[in-house]
Amino acid sequence: VQARMMQLMPIIFSVMFVFFPSGLVLYWLVNNILSIAQQWHVNKMLGKEQAATSAKR
Repeated sequence: VQARMMQLMPIIFSVMFVFFPSGLVLYWLVNNILSIAQQWHVNKMLGKEQAATSAKR
């Protein structure tokens, strides 16, 4: 179900955003890009912590 949602949501949002003001679409796009970068950074930091913890054991 989740994989299907991940396939359909971009299509649904694209159709929906055709009718929205461009500022809202720009806000949504920038917010998503920054959220992806933030999540990537957090995952990278957690990976380093886990590697350091397992190396100490």
